[in-house]
This record gives sequence, structure tokens and C-alpha cells, in this order.
Amino acid sequence: MKQSFYVYNNGDLKRKDNTLQFTSYDGLKRDIPIERIEDIYVMSEMTFNTTFLSYISQYGIPIHFFNYYSFYTGSFYPRESLLAGNLLVKQVEHYTNNVKRLTIAQKLIDAAADNIYRNLRYYNGRGKKVEANMHEIDELRKKILKTASVEELMGIEGNIRKQYYAAWNEIINQEIQFEKRVMHPPDNMINSLISFVNSLIYSKVLGEIYHTQLNPTISYLHEPGFRRYSLSLDIAEIFKPLIGDRLIFTLLNRNQINENSFTEELNFLHLKKEASKLIVNEFEARMKKTIMHKELGRQVSYQYLMRLEAYKLIKHLIGEKEYEGFRIWW
Repeated sequence: MKQSFYVYNNGDLKRKDNTLQFTSYDGLKRDIPIERIEDIYVMSEMTFNTTFLSYISQYGIPIHFFNYYSFYTGSFYPRESLLAGNLLVKQVEHYTNNVKRLTIAQKLIDAAADNIYRNLRYYNGRGKKVEANMHEIDELRKKILKTASVEELMGIEGNIRKQYYAAWNEIINQEIQFEKRVMHPPDNMINSLISFVNSLIYSKVLGEIYHTQLNPTISYLHEPGFRRYSLSLDIAEIFKPLIGDRLIFTLLNRNQINENSFTEELNFLHLKKEASKLIVNEFEARMKKTIMHKELGRQVSYQYLMRLEAYKLIKHLIGEKEYEGFRIWW
């Protein structure tokens, strides 16, 4: 089974014969069979050359880069081998047609909002006082499919998340004083943690899109941008509540992550290496977790759910089956 390869030590990545070799700056070497690598996450200073990039491209291995503060900075995305011209035309058509674009965007937010609501319902059933937040979100959800533009839709989505994040102070068994989502840059421990975990989800979605015929730069909820794989942002919205938020709740409520996991002098922007490794290990374990898929009738991993979401979008684009976003049913 292929695995994600996380690099936390500074060093050099290169091709060695028919495999990869990592050499740390203090001279330690490690050979990694390329057939075992699904994707690479660089969390440190790294040097490599075009020979290395060309080699991993042959195997369709993307690399995702994070800076000193654990902020996602970008990805090396191998040349697509599955792109189909007719699907690309359909993708563009559904973006340029305002009605078609809005339909997809609404479906994405409707599913994401439902998954958010289910998270709150779960904790409400365990004694957390989030009924008021649930009520407000339920009222906002009713407006999603009535929106007339993507901008209006994003406004409703923002209000849903405002209510959702307000409930985190009740859900999390730490004094977090979480007031609002701030991203550029995060202004406290919780925002830094959300940004890091969401970036991991975004990167995984991008890797799954690579295995389909979709173009990752053409999106419907988020505006396509220069050097931005915005379709990954679209699909990631659905999986943040299931994978990202639930992981964050668990780590904080078990006290595996707390203020000591961050550098206080840097306003909790910097996630310490051991804390980052802990989060990554827990994240990868969740990505491998399986559920019985209702339609397929077999066990599928959380990670494969992301690829299935891309397949569903393809069917919508080509007119085979109307898209419905993934919803937590358990």
C-alpha cells in the first residue's frame, strides 16, 4: 500500500538509481522505494534538482510544501496524464454559465453545512450546550438553495461558520477563547491549528483529483486564481467537518495539543515539530479509516471518499447524474 512521506529534517532529496534517497544535512541517508510513495510533504528546508522532479512526475507523485510556521505554501503537481478534452470543455462551460456554476456551488455548501450540523448534533447529544447554534445554522441552511449568486451563497456560508465556530468554545475542553476565524495570518492557537489541518485536507484532495480527469484549476465555489488549485478548495469544504474538525476536537479534548504545542513568543503561529508530527500521524490514521459505503456496498477509506466526490462531479458535468455532495450518515 502506498503511503504519504513526510520530511521534517533539513536535507536533500534526489533520485538514486530506481528509487529515492533522502540525505539529511548531518549526513544520515534513507532510501525510499518510489513504488511505496503516494505523495510527499516537505515540512523543512529541502533541496532537489530537475532530475528528481522529472522522476517523481513519471510516477504521478505530487509534493506539498509547508513553511516554518506549518503554513501551506504550494504544491508541485505532475503533468496530468488523464485529462480529457471533452471534460475540460464541460468544466469550463459549467464555470462560465452562472446558473450551472451556482448549482454546483450550492450543492457543495449544502453538503458542508449538513456535515457541520451533524458535528454539532453529535456533541449536543453528549451534553454540550450548542442547541442555539444548531438552530441558527438550521435556519441559514434553508437559504442556501435560494441564493441568486455565488457571492450571496458565500455570505450565508460565512454566517454558518460564524455560528459553528462560536460553538467550539463549548465543544472544546480547554480555555481557548475562540472568537472568529482568522487566516492571513492566524492570530491564535486555534486558528493556526485549523489552517494546518485544513491544508493537509486540501493537499489530499488535490492528490485525489490528480487520479481523475478533472482539471484542478477550474472551480465553482472559489474563484479560480493564478497558480491556484481552487477545485481542491471546493471539494475540501465538504470534508473539513468530517476529517479536520473532528480531528481537532479529539486532539484538544484529549489534551494531546494545547498551548504548549506552539511557540508562545510567536503569537502561537509556530507549531512545534513534535506537535506537527503528532497531528500528521493522527491525520493519516483517519485518512485510512474505512466505512461501509451505502451505494458501493463495500468498505472505503476516508481518503477514497475524496476521489469518489471527484467522480460524482464528473458525472454531473457530463450530464450522467446530478451532483449531490457527500453527507455524513453515521
